[in-house]
Amino acid sequence: MERIPVYEPSLSGNVSAYVNECLSTGWISSRGSFIARFEEAFASFTGAPAATSVANGTVAIHLALAALNLGPGDEVIVPSFTYVASVNTILQTGANPVFVDSLEATLQVDPDAVRRAITPRTRAVMAVHLYGHPCDMDALVGICEEHGLLLVEDCAEAFGTYWKGRHVGTFGDAATFSFFGNKTITTGEGGMVLARDPEVLRRCRHLKSQGLSAEREYWHDALAYNYRMTNIQAAIGLAQIERAQELLAAKAGLAARYRELLAGLPLRTHDAVGDVTHSHWMCSIILNDAEDRSPLRAHLDRAGIDTRPFFPQVHLMPHLHTELDLPVGRRLSERGINLPSYPTLAAEQVEHICASVRQFWS
Repeated sequence: MERIPVYEPSLSGNVSAYVNECLSTGWISSRGSFIARFEEAFASFTGAPAATSVANGTVAIHLALAALNLGPGDEVIVPSFTYVASVNTILQTGANPVFVDSLEATLQVDPDAVRRAITPRTRAVMAVHLYGHPCDMDALVGICEEHGLLLVEDCAEAFGTYWKGRHVGTFGDAATFSFFGNKTITTGEGGMVLARDPEVLRRCRHLKSQGLSAEREYWHDALAYNYRMTNIQAAIGLAQIERAQELLAAKAGLAARYRELLAGLPLRTHDAVGDVTHSHWMCSIILNDAEDRSPLRAHLDRAGIDTRPFFPQVHLMPHLHTELDLPVGRRLSERGINLPSYPTLAAEQVEHICASVRQFWS
């Protein structure tokens, strides 16, 4: 059996036809019909009023924070158990991240910890929907409304994720998505920003395009960025979103198969908790004993199976280091493994992966 990667994109459907249309017409840069078509299709899928595309998921977060006028002196509450881009972008605005712990059951930010972290300088809370499971949006929306705080949703890993029947990204003042090559729908690189207030989305469009004035040619009226998506990226994205339900169904089936074949081992799968739809961007296992993780990953590597460890806590990284002890996130970070999670994974490959995991404990 060939080596099994953690992820590979599924690029069937209209990808080739749409990309070739870009090439044949010459619309390969940040102008072209596919950009608006992809934005409209994405907004429709998520239930958002509108969306604006960007070059990648990291600049999506930075753009959203900038459009919300977050800056020096502001505090943004964020889980430490997340990918570093969630936090680097806070720093890039000049604001200060305030780290909080996560919940064992869901892996998501702990709303009680968020409430305890609020100070007079708090301006925003960032909800990161980690590995495809939603945060507790009822609690977070309630906290932000009570204290007059902005709510930003980092949905980089949560396309197809729902909280009580509502797609994530539609709860906050702004929300961001990633379309990196290992995401459920991909454009190679790329991202999207949603916003509740049309004025915030207008600022996003203005800032992502070098602050270009709408009234005067080549006149730039703000310090801004070049964060635009290309027409080729959008063409790929449109073809991908046409297949979104197919891809999400395949990933749900994959997660269910892992759950079935790994039952009874000293681990748990990352399953949906409550009235939610878990999109299973990554099919994850959380081991009972952290000391098993490195030997298990080495065992799977010898069997030709690639894996990823859970993210390390961001507040321990050199440029962000604090002396905080956030024990739930620490234990999760030490015990988690992402297994191969792509929608075209064959049944025999899944059986090989699960048999190899079982063999480790046999």
